[in-house]
Amino acid sequence: MMMMNYASILVLLSSTLSSSVDAFIATTPNQQQQRHVETSLNAGPNGSAMMPLRRGSTCALLTPFTESGDIDLRNLEQLLQMHVDQGTDNLCVLGTTAEAATMSMEEREIVLKKVVEIAKGKIPIMVGTGTINPTSVKAMTQQAIDLGADANLLVSPYYVKPPQRALVKLFTQTADMGLPVVLYNVPGRTNVDISDETLALCAEHDKIVAVKDATGDLSRVQSLRARLSGTKNADLLLYSGDDASTLDFILKGGDGCISVTANLAPKTMSEMVHAALDGDEEKARALNEPLLSLHNDLFVESNPIPCKWAAMKLGLINSAYCRLPLDAMDASHEPTIMAALQTAGLAELVID
Repeated sequence: MMMMNYASILVLLSSTLSSSVDAFIATTPNQQQQRHVETSLNAGPNGSAMMPLRRGSTCALLTPFTESGDIDLRNLEQLLQMHVDQGTDNLCVLGTTAEAATMSMEEREIVLKKVVEIAKGKIPIMVGTGTINPTSVKAMTQQAIDLGADANLLVSPYYVKPPQRALVKLFTQTADMGLPVVLYNVPGRTNVDISDETLALCAEHDKIVAVKDATGDLSRVQSLRARLSGTKNADLLLYSGDDASTLDFILKGGDGCISVTANLAPKTMSEMVHAALDGDEEKARALNEPLLSLHNDLFVESNPIPCKWAAMKLGLINSAYCRLPLDAMDASHEPTIMAALQTAGLAELVID
């Protein structure tokens, strides 16, 4: 196998950077779907049990709370079993939709243990571990490894606006820990756009296996595919992080989505995504059409506020409680969400 020094990647991006770190092993495209722990530093016994991420529909799972703000483990177990039963391809837990920024490490452990108990070996488990402080990123990533995660979702640090060379360093050093990494590009929240060049450089690392693109710019699918074409990283998984444009994202070369809508309509989302992946555009559009209002209206307020209200109305969770700095949904939006549920064919499931 070819050996590629980490520092050589950074030099390509910035001639001013002279530091180097341990080399890592690059794989061939055919090996990417089955990457495990050849370069693992810290994955330990979990390495042999990791499930490769799949093409398809990934649910950005919400975290149910009680009215007092505690984690509702009974509701969480019910949600997880629903996704096992209804064909969700991957689970993304402890991300933005999960309100993970408000959780302690102890609470993260509680959630992860329940997720692993119900879903491990059935659905690949992706865990959000991104934040501003790299020390916290490392701690959360190691926790995810120790508790049995299959991958982690690593958002670019928000607010501080790091340069591209620093993103490469952070992403690849985290990947060195041995857990497969999904890079998360959401400039609308982080105020930094991970460039195609940076993504392509990071994809040289055998543990960086996917990208979640929430830019809403469909041209990025093709531009990144073009940059990766003919390289050993051409099969990097590309997930849409924008429900409203997911179908077109896939038709332009994407591999699936990480979806908020999938919290409410997991079976339809999975069927729609797979129809698109199979090239059946007519079927995919027919399945997606009733979901269009949900794709858009679940963001009338900050996510996951509307999604949790809708999930409560559908009887999926007992409470729509969101922790501060979020809040319960403004009552003025209730008719909008109810109309979207009706259009999606979910109105008969609504509990008064």
